[in-house]
Amino acid sequence: MTMPKGKHIFGTVKVGERGQIVIPKEAREIFNINPGDTLLVLGDEKQGIAVVKADVMEEVAVKILKGLGHFKGGADGEE
Repeated sequence: MTMPKGKHIFGTVKVGERGQIVIPKEAREIFNINPGDTLLVLGDEKQGIAVVKADVMEEVAVKILKGLGHFKGGADGEE
């Protein structure tokens, strides 16, 4: 199956007894996920779950707040 550019299917993973999953190597490489990174797990009961790097979500939040005029600094708190 050919996927549109930028879209990926990495296959399936099994949930271990402790609720852990392994993120496929290709996904870790494409999204630059490294040991020690913090990931944010989001959920929608109808659409499912998403795993996003926390620093990416911080950048998005800062852009939203800047657009609303509620935030003066950058992602690191500086202008």
